[in-house]
Amino acid sequence: MSRHHHIDYFELPATDLVAAKRFYSAAFDWRFTDYGPNYAGFGYAGADREGGGISNDPDHTRDPLAILYSDNLEASEQRVQLAGGTIVKPIFSFPGGRRFHFTDPSGNELAVWSDK
Repeated sequence: MSRHHHIDYFELPATDLVAAKRFYSAAFDWRFTDYGPNYAGFGYAGADREGGGISNDPDHTRDPLAILYSDNLEASEQRVQLAGGTIVKPIFSFPGGRRFHFTDPSGNELAVWSDK
């Protein structure tokens, strides 16, 4: 099954990254991979890849962030704009790939990423 335009990853803000990791590990058995002092990816027992991340970086959004996957990031960015979305962070690179952030007509911020 294609992941194209499906919600693929979820980021949560944290005021205390250590406490957040402790909580989600104890409550749901999430496993963490640290990507620096302000970000940890999480995975689920038996899963073959991460399902999201937790950040206490002040530059990240302070709301949970749903992230969709795209097979063609540039085309997805264009479709978002044509549909009436507002690009709030144009395509940028990060260690796992590239992504952009947008708001929908109701002001909800989401992101779209690709490893291509």
